[in-house]
Amino acid sequence: MVDIDEDLLSEAARLLGTTTKKDTVNAALREVGDRMRRLEALLESQEMAERGEVAWDLWEEEQAAEKGVAARSTAQQAGPGRPA
Repeated sequence: MVDIDEDLLSEAARLLGTTTKKDTVNAALREVGDRMRRLEALLESQEMAERGEVAWDLWEEEQAAEKGVAARSTAQQAGPGRPA
């Protein structure tokens, strides 16, 4: 048996959109794991940038190109005379 703070459990259930204690605890554990993996990846990318291993200029060019493709696609879908 585990003693769980009911107020924290209720808040977690509300934030996670869960309805049972089991689902809330499992979702919270999953969220912690996901969050820690994202943090580790962020820290690793920061370390790579500090070592000069990240080509930010190429990344920025890719992002600009992707935005351009998305904008053209939206404009084409809207059709002539209709706002995108």
